[in-house]
Amino acid sequence: MCYQCQSPSRRSFTRFLAAGAGLTVLSACTPEAPTAGPASSAASSASPSPAAVTASAGPTAEAATVGQSPEVPSPTPSPSAALARQFSLDDPASQWVIVNKHRPLNPVDFVPADLVRPAVDISAAGEAALLNSTTAAAAEAMFAAAAQEGVTMVLASGYRSYSTQVTTYNGYVAARGQADADTASARPGHSEHQTGWAFDIADGGGACSFQPCFADQPAASWAKANGHRFGFVVRYPWMLHPVTGYYYEPWHLRYVGVEAATDMANRAIGTLEEYFGLEAAPAYL
Repeated sequence: MCYQCQSPSRRSFTRFLAAGAGLTVLSACTPEAPTAGPASSAASSASPSPAAVTASAGPTAEAATVGQSPEVPSPTPSPSAALARQFSLDDPASQWVIVNKHRPLNPVDFVPADLVRPAVDISAAGEAALLNSTTAAAAEAMFAAAAQEGVTMVLASGYRSYSTQVTTYNGYVAARGQADADTASARPGHSEHQTGWAFDIADGGGACSFQPCFADQPAASWAKANGHRFGFVVRYPWMLHPVTGYYYEPWHLRYVGVEAATDMANRAIGTLEEYFGLEAAPAYL
């Protein structure tokens, strides 16, 4: 785990995870299925609406309890009235769609109609090098702005199809059992990567990729401070896993549009669940 490049708070968090609390780092971003043996902690990846958006129920699944979850914070107020009615929280083609452990995609095998390969530095191959066209254009602008300030960002993992997520998740179940798999990989139909609105970044130097210490790398620091200017939020922020269901993933960016991302930054709202007044989703129902 790259302990030496973590801040004291992150070292404390790592010690907490290792100190018998029975928690495995949750992650929504799982690029590859594991083989039997120790699994990487770097896996990658509702709608009661704000006042004007109604919820739609989706299928649920039984999930095992892993350790003892911290108390779930109360949701913060919904977004400003100027933003409340712009986009659906349920339509997977909407930039505000909310996908989490309580809210699967509908349909679960959704495929974006406008997948493209953005003109940015990419370390991923195949479908993982793709984003939907809106996210791709915003990523190009953000990567270019970062480069002008001497920061190199790399697209490490983009779109992931339902069938790929089935293979990835089933690999975790086979290697570790379902209860542990649910702490490390999103169930098929529950991954933001399938929407084309989310992707993982790496730093140009390649240091700490998909590890907690990535938060201290230039690409992560720049994206956290400036991503809202291009419509991006860090989807799984530090210490908000009782809301999102996943521990801190400084590499996982989600496009929601400049207005919403800036509104969240200005109001210091960390998660989309809190922003849209949705229930927390720490585990599958």
